[in-house]
Amino acid sequence: MRPLVLLPGFMCDRDLWTDMVPDLEKLGEIHYGNVYEDSTLEGMARRVLAASPDRFVLVGFSMGGFVARVLALMAPERVSGIAFVASSARGYSDEERKQRQQGYGPGSRPPRATSGAPGLHPDREHDPVLIGRLRGMQQRLGRDVRARQAALVRRDGYADLERITCPALVVACRQDRLRKLAETERMARHLPHASFKVIEDCGHMAPLERPHELAGLIAAWIAGNSL
Repeated sequence: MRPLVLLPGFMCDRDLWTDMVPDLEKLGEIHYGNVYEDSTLEGMARRVLAASPDRFVLVGFSMGGFVARVLALMAPERVSGIAFVASSARGYSDEERKQRQQGYGPGSRPPRATSGAPGLHPDREHDPVLIGRLRGMQQRLGRDVRARQAALVRRDGYADLERITCPALVVACRQDRLRKLAETERMARHLPHASFKVIEDCGHMAPLERPHELAGLIAAWIAGNSL
């Protein structure tokens, strides 16, 4: 079966993908990328490559999309296709990076049911089950992982996307309050062989909010490109 390498977002562990696993397992063998021990995108990409099969389909969610872009350029012969979910290639300003390092960036603190979670659709931002899962991931990963991921330097990479020639899928979420839809759509315009899809009625956390719809988009893209 084709290998699928999954790269999670900021302060997300493998529970991010739990609801998608039954659908993804029908597509191939799942591998979870380790993005927890490095403080650079290049370091994360090298670590994922070292533990991955010779050739694979790459799925990067949010921060994982930044890692996926670097990885695909680092070893293009190993990536048969790449899906970017609620991601971007926009460079972060020094102020944005500073806010993340200080713990004040969007989604940087474990959400509380009373204050809501901005990463979720406005109608779900107080959902106790989803908030519990978000809190659980952040608590399991802890302060050291937060510090490493917050230290990432994210430079503008839209021009780099033009050098990724494998089939690509770009998925945006209509009610995403952490990632502007225009940023994600712009990725599709810069990728030479990209499909662009929008998930409706969904906040940033598509794998938690719309797992089956997201898995369906990935399955259709894989089938359509014979990956």
